[in-house]
Amino acid sequence: MSPELARYLTELSHELHRQIGILVNRSGGITHVIVGDAKGIFIPALEEYPLGRKALRGLRLVHTHLNEEPLTQDDLTDLALLRLDLVAAIGIRNGLPGAISIAYLLPNGLKPYEIIHEESFHNLELDFLPFVRSLDDEMERNRVFSPDDKRERALLVSVSNLSKYEQEDSVEELKELARSSDVLVLDTVIQRLKALNPRYLMGEGKIKELIITALNQGATLLIFDQELSPSQIKAVGELTEMKVVDRSQLILDIFARRAHSRDGKVQVELAQLKYRLPRLTGKGTTMSRLMGGIGGRGPGEMKLEIDRRRVRDRISLLEKELKSLSEARKQRKHRRAATGIPIVSIIGYTNAGKSTLLNALTKSCVFVEDKLFATLDTASRRLRFPREREVVVTDTVGFIRNLPKDLMTAFRATLEELEDADFLLHLVDASNPRFEQHMESVENILRELHLEDKPKIVVFNKTDKIGGEEAKNLAVRYNAVTVSALNPSTLSPLLNAIEEHIWTDKLEAVKV
Repeated sequence: MSPELARYLTELSHELHRQIGILVNRSGGITHVIVGDAKGIFIPALEEYPLGRKALRGLRLVHTHLNEEPLTQDDLTDLALLRLDLVAAIGIRNGLPGAISIAYLLPNGLKPYEIIHEESFHNLELDFLPFVRSLDDEMERNRVFSPDDKRERALLVSVSNLSKYEQEDSVEELKELARSSDVLVLDTVIQRLKALNPRYLMGEGKIKELIITALNQGATLLIFDQELSPSQIKAVGELTEMKVVDRSQLILDIFARRAHSRDGKVQVELAQLKYRLPRLTGKGTTMSRLMGGIGGRGPGEMKLEIDRRRVRDRISLLEKELKSLSEARKQRKHRRAATGIPIVSIIGYTNAGKSTLLNALTKSCVFVEDKLFATLDTASRRLRFPREREVVVTDTVGFIRNLPKDLMTAFRATLEELEDADFLLHLVDASNPRFEQHMESVENILRELHLEDKPKIVVFNKTDKIGGEEAKNLAVRYNAVTVSALNPSTLSPLLNAIEEHIWTDKLEAVKV
C-alpha cells in the first residue's frame, strides 16, 4: 500500500469522522470501498471472491481507525470468519497515517492469529505477496485431506440435552450417513446443554468459534445431528458461507442419490419439496442440493411467493402421481395374492444386510454396498422349496431412527406392502454394538405402521464377525436364527424356520 493511498484514506476518514476501508485482491486491485461509521465498517457479501480450494480468500482488508486504537475483536472475527489474507488498521494522527496494526491467521492452530503493531505506518516493512503465498502453502500442508479430493468436507455438530453416550452414539451414525452421501468428515463437535439456544442451538460466541474451527480445518459443510428449524438454518447460514444442513436433509440427499424406480423418485422428490418449502429464502426454484450460506438473498418477496406457489403446485402434482402409483401397486398385490403364494418381507435397520440376504436366498443380483441406504427400491424374488412350494421374498427400504417426518409420510405407501406379508424377517446386524437400539427403532416404526402384531422371525446376520459362542447366546436370548448372508452354508436353519412358519402353521390352522 503506497503512502499516498494511506494518506488519502486517513484524510477522508478524518474529514468525515467515519472509518473507511478497502478490500484489495492479490493483484493489487481494489475490489470494494466501504464507508462505515465512527466505530466500525460492515463488510458486504463477497460472492465474487468465494472460498474455494485454498485456505485463504485472496482478499485483504485495510481500514482506518479514528483514534489509533488497536484491532478490535470484530476485526479479528471478520479475519477468521471471512478467511481474509490479513486485516490492517491504520490509525489517524492529526489527519495523517499514524500507528498501524496487522493481523493474519496462523496455520498450526496453536493460536488463531498473529498481530503485528508498528507505531508508525511508514516504519512497516512487509513484502505482501511472498508472505501470503508462504502462508497459503503452510496452511495447505497442515490440511488432513488431499487437495485433489473433490468431495464435500464436513464438520459434524451435535447440540443436545441428551446424555453424552446417546449423543456419541447418534454422531457415530451421522458419520455413516455422511459417508453414504460421499462426504469427507473432518471432525466432530459435541456440546451438551441444559437449554438450547432458539436461534443457533448454542450461544452466538460458541457458534462463531465452531465456524472458525471448521474453516481452519478446510470444511465446506456444517452438518447438525439435530433437525434445524428454517429460522435456525437461516441464522447460522448468515454467519458463514459454508453450507448448513441437518440430519433430515442429509438423509433426503442420500435418498435422492439412491432412488431409481419411478415410485422411489416421486416419493423422494415429494419429501424434499415438503422439507424445503418452509425453508425457501429467495433462492428460487434452482435451490442447491444442500442449502445455506451468504449470498442467499432473493430478488424480492414477489419472486419468493411465485417460487413457493410453484413448489406447492409441484407437491400437488407429485401427490396425485403417488396416488396413481399406489393404485398400480395395489393391482400388482391383488394379482400376487390371487396366486396364493406366501409373501415374506425382510425388514431391518439400514445396512443390516437385507439385500445381501435376498441375493443369498434367491440367487439374485440385487445391488449391495456397505453403506447406509445402499438400496431404496423394493425388490421381490421367488424362493423355491421342496415339493413344488415357493414363497415371494421382498426386500424393503432400511429403517433408521429419527427418520424425517416428510420422508416417513412419503414412504408409508411403500412400507404398506408389509401389510400383505404373511410374516416378517427382522434382520439385525449382530456385529453392530448398537444393535439393541436398532431393534428398538425398527419396532417403533412397525408400531407406527400398526404392524407390531405381524408374525416375525428375528434373524441375526453377520455372525462371521462375532464369536460362535456369542452368536449362540444371541439366538437363545432373542429366540432368533443366526446366519451369515455371505456364507450360504449358514442359511439352512433360516430356510427351515421359514418353511415351518408358513406351512406347518397353516396345517395346524387347518386341523383346528
